[in-house]
Amino acid sequence: MPQQALVCLQTKLPELRARRPLIHHLTNFVTMTDCANMVLATGASPVMAHAPEEVAAMARMAGALVLNIGTLTLPWIDAMIMAGQAANAAGVPVILDPVGAGATQMRTEAALRILNEVKVTIVRANAAEAAALAGQASVVKGVDAVSGDGVSAAKALARQFGVVTAVTGVIDYVSDGEKTLEIANGDVWMSRLTGTGCMASSVVASFCAVEKDGLTSATAAVAFYGAAGEIAAGHVPLALGNECWTSPRGPLSFKTAFFDAIYRLDGQRAAELAKISAAG
Repeated sequence: MPQQALVCLQTKLPELRARRPLIHHLTNFVTMTDCANMVLATGASPVMAHAPEEVAAMARMAGALVLNIGTLTLPWIDAMIMAGQAANAAGVPVILDPVGAGATQMRTEAALRILNEVKVTIVRANAAEAAALAGQASVVKGVDAVSGDGVSAAKALARQFGVVTAVTGVIDYVSDGEKTLEIANGDVWMSRLTGTGCMASSVVASFCAVEKDGLTSATAAVAFYGAAGEIAAGHVPLALGNECWTSPRGPLSFKTAFFDAIYRLDGQRAAELAKISAAG
């Protein structure tokens, strides 16, 4: 399985950038602009459409659909269900980002309703969110994970709902319930920005639009995203033989470098930097 993700990086990232698939988002107000720009930097085309009157039509024409419950309202839940079911009917993959699940009853119930009423392809979550949805012990503070066993939660949630689960954190885990992969890419600077999880979901959706195997696309996307973080932090060069980028002066200089690294990182170099292994 690690080899399939490496091949995906080498072959599907160029395809993604040539095809520029539409990635439809129903997402939160906090990170909406960043997610749109992250999709553009990755090589796809974003649209943020929430109105119930158009979500089904937009979802049907998309390459992938992202449902992100970060700034949740009751009408948005209904719109997400409508969009998700339209995507299912059209064969469009659905990526769920259950932001803050486990923190409040509303968020947990909304995420579970989506999982029960929509055929979700990939859940991209932190360890606490995944654990809460899988019925495991976890602690969530606002929308941030405080505790949760990432590898156990990834496996349990995948098995319970028949999805691929991508749990991101210090170490990332991607599981379909039977096979579980560990990705050790990334940098601590990524935790010092709001919305890095939301943007990761957008990158996962972009890869999912060109690689239909959820385990492969999610693993490749998470490794690509983490490798770009390492480049932006000045730890590894963008290309072999190059010097490393200047270390960030603070969160906003890192953010600029991160977007630039996503934009410039190619599939071959991403495969060279990817740290993917089978998880125990």
